[in-house]
Amino acid sequence: MQVFTLYLVKKDTSNNHNQLIAGCLGVTCFRLESYEADVEAASHYILFIDQHSAPCKTVGYLCCSSCMKILLTGATGYIGKRLLPELVADGHHVVCCVRDRNRFNPPPSILNQIEVVEIDFLKSGQDSPVPGDIEIAFYLMHSMSTAEDYSEIELKVAQNFQDLVEHTSLKQVIYLSGIVNEDTLSTHLKSRKSVEVQLSRSPFHLTTLRAGIIIGSGSASFEIIRDLVEKLPVMIAPRWLNTRCQPVAISDVLKFLVRSINCRELFDQNYDIGGPDILTYKEMLLGYAKVRGLRRYILTVPVMTPRVSSYWLYFVTSTSYKLAKALVESMKVEVICRNAKINNILNVNPITYRKSLEKTLTAIDNKLIISSWKDSLVSGRFDHNISEFIEVPTFGCLRDVRSEKIRNVKKTKELIWRIGGESGWYYGDWLWEIRGLMDKMVGGVGLRRGRTHPENLAPGDSLDFWRVLYSDRQEGRLLLFAEMKLPGEAWLEFKLDNGHLIQTATFRPKGILGRLYWYSVWIFHGFVFGGLIRKLTTS
Repeated sequence: MQVFTLYLVKKDTSNNHNQLIAGCLGVTCFRLESYEADVEAASHYILFIDQHSAPCKTVGYLCCSSCMKILLTGATGYIGKRLLPELVADGHHVVCCVRDRNRFNPPPSILNQIEVVEIDFLKSGQDSPVPGDIEIAFYLMHSMSTAEDYSEIELKVAQNFQDLVEHTSLKQVIYLSGIVNEDTLSTHLKSRKSVEVQLSRSPFHLTTLRAGIIIGSGSASFEIIRDLVEKLPVMIAPRWLNTRCQPVAISDVLKFLVRSINCRELFDQNYDIGGPDILTYKEMLLGYAKVRGLRRYILTVPVMTPRVSSYWLYFVTSTSYKLAKALVESMKVEVICRNAKINNILNVNPITYRKSLEKTLTAIDNKLIISSWKDSLVSGRFDHNISEFIEVPTFGCLRDVRSEKIRNVKKTKELIWRIGGESGWYYGDWLWEIRGLMDKMVGGVGLRRGRTHPENLAPGDSLDFWRVLYSDRQEGRLLLFAEMKLPGEAWLEFKLDNGHLIQTATFRPKGILGRLYWYSVWIFHGFVFGGLIRKLTTS
């Protein structure tokens, strides 16, 4: 087998000396498949191929897509977090749109290839911070589980996006949507189609990639499948489990997105993207069980109403009720690709459902979960900028403050940053579980949401029924905000100071009901919080 190294070289027309510019990519070898031949842009760039000691020779022209300036909306979302490193690795300069800069935690290694702009696309008439020289944009925004009127919200967001980029040199927008081939669509899929129609009324070229169920670590669809199969040996399930769909691996979704950049054949077109397997939801559940070596039995019944089905998903899995309701309505609609034409255009060979499961489970075992839908703000009730809550109030607040001398600082930090999720809360876990169940019963998030990574925490991450507001392991401070249903607002802070751990629970009650709640659980606080700080400082 012959091994080649590819170099992107810029032609110097002044002295006919070719200058190697692959260094601007941060690599000396890159993937040819990531780029598209572009005759118009080729006058200044040529591709050389070097077979080790053999002399370099010109094999063709290559457009400098590696130098493109790309606008990435939804940069803190499930897809956006995974797409960003792919774009940077291919040499693009990425402008990341975030609603709250404090929730954006990119790897330090890519900071010199990105810039961040803070935009709330829900607000109309604001000045645009979007740079005028962007060429490509990824539209990855949705509001499916934020409110009952999310269709109106999504359409408004699309209109505001158009207003904010109208002054730019934007050439192409790549929109990740849902498969909408049925005559009767769910509210969720109708909303996706409406956004597509709205975006198409713009001077830029629109490329719409329509996906069905996305399989990957942290995706809502995969987490629901995993929750159901891992927890229920026998399932009495609604009949929509017999609906067919065409799942696609997250790794393939990223390939489709990246390779769509500046591909003229995709301009002003929409394509369905999916894997090679067409399966019912029941077959997908049993397929997961087979990969995991579990024996599972599923009985479908016709008597479950959409409301009952939504509650079934809500109580058994980690999903929110709003998301469960939207998903149940969509799961009654078949999401099957019309054809696989785009696979040939972009040279993508999607992997099977089984292979996607195996890759996903391997990533989970190796703690390689880059993003999770649970970290999105729509998975809880926290809908503010983190900066508004990072300073814990004192006026009108009730507090439980405890301090203990630390036996082993390194061990204490390790325990604090592993708290929750599979690690539990170290003391009185059964009380935490009861509180989580009570929260679920009144429409809260409960404890099942867990955490994305077993060791790392960043601002904006979900942590059981908490949201991380501040996390600095070196400083020794972790601040959490409660997303459980409460008659008030609650914070939980861990802070290392001069060899001591200061643990502070703060509650800002709303009216007399809030104060009654605090005093009614005061005795449990003494048991739970006292045991927790002792475990953290003496283990």
